[in-house]
Amino acid sequence: MRTKTAGTPLAAVLSGLLAGAVGTVCLDAVQYLKYRRAGGEDAPAAWEFAPIENWEQAPDPGQVAKRVIEGFTQRDLPDRAAWPLSTLAHWGYGTAAGAAYGLLAGSAAVPRARYGVALGIALFANDYIALPIAGLYKPIWQYSAKVLGWDLVAHLAYGAGTGIAFRAISRWI
Repeated sequence: MRTKTAGTPLAAVLSGLLAGAVGTVCLDAVQYLKYRRAGGEDAPAAWEFAPIENWEQAPDPGQVAKRVIEGFTQRDLPDRAAWPLSTLAHWGYGTAAGAAYGLLAGSAAVPRARYGVALGIALFANDYIALPIAGLYKPIWQYSAKVLGWDLVAHLAYGAGTGIAFRAISRWI
């Protein structure tokens, strides 16, 4: 039985946005598991939304957003913006990637959940191309196989979660 995707580009984008949020939860679940295996004790919500005191503590999505905003506005962002901007950038990147995926997968006659795995691989590769150029990551060959493995699994979880969610959501929208 063929299952057609949502018929309009807007429906594909909306389905992709929602699917990208699901994928972000999947990525974070892998990262949370890694945190717990390393001895972390915070509950998932406390870990996910842990306060960030300043820009030196901000994760990579926040650092990228800070550079974009400061470059555009030509003003320094205060430390108090580190936590909300980092959180917004992390979730915004995940949902925006889902929206782009929605446009691509939505153009297929039948969305396949496995297409999301390719998305995860592409985002993983992008991180190790763009972020070293930005000075936020080292070149990929300077990371251990264990670090790269965890990161790849997290991105595959994002892609799989996005792909599965898109297939399910696009049937309803």
